[in-house]
Amino acid sequence: MKRRFQGLASTAQPNTEVPDGVFLVRVDSVRYSRERQKPFYPLRFSVIEPEPLAGRTFPGRLYCTPKALWKFSWFLRDFGYDPELLGRDEVEEKGLIGLRGVVKVSHMVVNGRTLVNLDAFAPAGAWESISSPASPPLPSELAS
Repeated sequence: MKRRFQGLASTAQPNTEVPDGVFLVRVDSVRYSRERQKPFYPLRFSVIEPEPLAGRTFPGRLYCTPKALWKFSWFLRDFGYDPELLGRDEVEEKGLIGLRGVVKVSHMVVNGRTLVNLDAFAPAGAWESISSPASPPLPSELAS
């Protein structure tokens, strides 16, 4: 007797999601969307660094409501969006594709769905200082 379970094969696939952490990424796709009076930009990021995760992609969502504009602006500034357009309160989707920066990612489960949180941003140039291991403790610090 054979039984068919829709989606069974996909659970056997290797996990290609990115774990919680800090990544140097590139914006691969973006599209303005509106849902229940909450405008947002769903984004698709591609990991550049760290090397073991390079090439993996993950989704993200940045809301454009008045309360969330601070975070959207933070993302645009740190990812190097055109300051002239930003100064005119304009966002051009084509101008977001290819932008690079650092993002801190965490995951949260809500009603059985795993959501990706974009917790923090930094310019791509900060990657070296963010990703390098902490300097070893000084001998005087070890004694205490």
